[in-house]
Amino acid sequence: MSEYLKSEVYEANLALPENGLVAGTSGNVSAINKARNKIYIKPSGVSYKKLRKQDIVGVDLKGKVVEGELNASVDLSHHLYLYKHLPEIGSVIHTHSVYATAFAMVGSSIPVYSTAHADIFGKEIPCAPYVDNQGEHIGKSVVKYRQQGCPAVLLGRHGVFIFEETVAKAIKAAIMLEHVAQASKEALELARILRRSLKPFSKKEAKKWYDRHHGGCYGQKNRR
Repeated sequence: MSEYLKSEVYEANLALPENGLVAGTSGNVSAINKARNKIYIKPSGVSYKKLRKQDIVGVDLKGKVVEGELNASVDLSHHLYLYKHLPEIGSVIHTHSVYATAFAMVGSSIPVYSTAHADIFGKEIPCAPYVDNQGEHIGKSVVKYRQQGCPAVLLGRHGVFIFEETVAKAIKAAIMLEHVAQASKEALELARILRRSLKPFSKKEAKKWYDRHHGGCYGQKNRR
């Protein structure tokens, strides 16, 4: 299990630049092996082009390195806080993807303007106020402002945190968040140019799409 999870974390980290979600060495993916109380995460400052599977760092629940020779991501403390306070999750992703971060920079949540948004997130993607990177400030902010059922929080003037049951679901949510943010930004600009109003879905309408997507109708059975 541990070796498979380590491979998943390695491949998921490579998926970040492949999908345009990170620049330079920023961003990270982690996952937790709950049976062994071990978390795998990207090492700090390592280029994605040079990242190897053996570089992925294993830490215990206190953040002590127990596998690997490199330093864990500087965001490790935030990942640890989320695993501790959201026991239902199995993977965490942090990025500064451009369009989602643009919403975060102006302190704006992302309303449900599209069915694609409703499918994955079900409701407005919240934006937490700015906090600094000291101690548990970021972790506490994510937990405080998250919305039940929505696996993402924007952090004011900072970026994005995604938290999901599995690595695969977390990557999907991270990719879709950036897509939704870009589409929303373009639609808002187009609405301004065309002098049209862009109204979010009602909670009831958004729930229809979310329930269909998450209720067993979407995808194939017995697939991750």
